[in-house]
Amino acid sequence: MPALLHARPPTDPAEERALRKLAAARHAPASLIQRARIVTASWDGASVAELAERLGCHPKTVYKWLHRFNQAHSIDGLADLPRPGLPRRITEHERGWIIQLARTEPPGRLHQGGEGLAAPTDPEAPAQWTLDALDQAARAEGIRVGRSQIRRILISERVRWRRTRSWTTSTDPEFAPKERRSSPSTPPRRRR
Repeated sequence: MPALLHARPPTDPAEERALRKLAAARHAPASLIQRARIVTASWDGASVAELAERLGCHPKTVYKWLHRFNQAHSIDGLADLPRPGLPRRITEHERGWIIQLARTEPPGRLHQGGEGLAAPTDPEAPAQWTLDALDQAARAEGIRVGRSQIRRILISERVRWRRTRSWTTSTDPEFAPKERRSSPSTPPRRRR
């Protein structure tokens, strides 16, 4: 690696203005802000080691973005390169729709009314969300997605699509809980 590396000078005042504005932005992607700060601080005379310490990153990161900016001859050099692999089959809007749907109450669930439980708005609809029910609802909206992909989306967003089960114990002295054994040949465990 070269001992000294600086960003090339701005090609015109518009480029410098755009980069300095991006470096001071608060509502832009953090990675672009950091990269713009690397370039503008290099224009101001900061060394690679100073930049790495000031921005809290590794010197190799500073070298990488200075090289990319110098080679691209524009702000486009600071953007991410296209990711390898197939593009996503569903858009972010469709993904957000699935997440929002899983967080809503299913249309077949009974509602609490003034006199107790009221009939659901759609009695034929599912009473709780399952992967199959979410898949059918997504297909009804024209979103081509499978159950496994819905599951991956919900897990990555930490969305619960199933109700949690509540377990209770009985105070009845005649109540005896069932014991689970893996097979009839497995001996029962002794209670403490």
